[in-house]
Amino acid sequence: MGNRADEIRKRIAKRKKMGGSGSGDNPSYFLPTDEERYGMERQTSFEGGPPPEGVHPLFKKETFMLKILGAGIMVLVTAIMFKSPSPAFTDARTVVMKTMDTEFQFAAISTWYEDQFGKPLALLPASNSGKESASEQSAEYARPASGKVVENFKTNGQGIMLQTVLGEDVTAMKGGLVLFAGKKEELGNTVVIQHADKSESWYGNLESIDVKQYESIKKGSLVGKVSSSSQDEATGEFYFAIKMGDEFIDPIQVMSFD
Repeated sequence: MGNRADEIRKRIAKRKKMGGSGSGDNPSYFLPTDEERYGMERQTSFEGGPPPEGVHPLFKKETFMLKILGAGIMVLVTAIMFKSPSPAFTDARTVVMKTMDTEFQFAAISTWYEDQFGKPLALLPASNSGKESASEQSAEYARPASGKVVENFKTNGQGIMLQTVLGEDVTAMKGGLVLFAGKKEELGNTVVIQHADKSESWYGNLESIDVKQYESIKKGSLVGKVSSSSQDEATGEFYFAIKMGDEFIDPIQVMSFD
């Protein structure tokens, strides 16, 4: 071991001496080799040989397989938990079901992303219709449509029915992400918009829907048109509701419709 170190030191001294013999205008320099620097041969290949062609050098097959195995075990444990009648799993089942039933707050994440990076985060392009005016920006909520309340909140504890002009435009009360756009039982064509404050606005009994699911829209954007009234074909009716968390609130407490 000592002879090896002495040999390396002699080699370095010799190269220094040779480097100093150059002319002053163009001195020569040397760089120590890995062997001189660390006392070992330079490593020219990875342990176990080079990675196979087409495989990323950072990819670890063992880690990947371990993750797949872990995911499979989680699915199996969840299945057993729901199939077993044992009361020991009651709390765990409650937590899983609550998590699955809770809507992911797309609108809140989208607003945070826009604040941080300056562009809205959405799976579909933002709608250009119904851009906010200065007067709309000054109010927290925009009235979805003008009309008369013909069925109040106390009737069903969820929303109200408004009588409007036939074919009246229905607009978003606030900007957000379209969580649902389609048919719901007892409501017909329905649009559900999720807002950044975790609230939702529901627009039902629509003749047509003018937004798409997961589309990011602004306050006052066109949502759809009112369907004709079942009692009078010259007028229209549409359903409107506001949901805060897990509970619906009376829209009349938030805005005026008459």
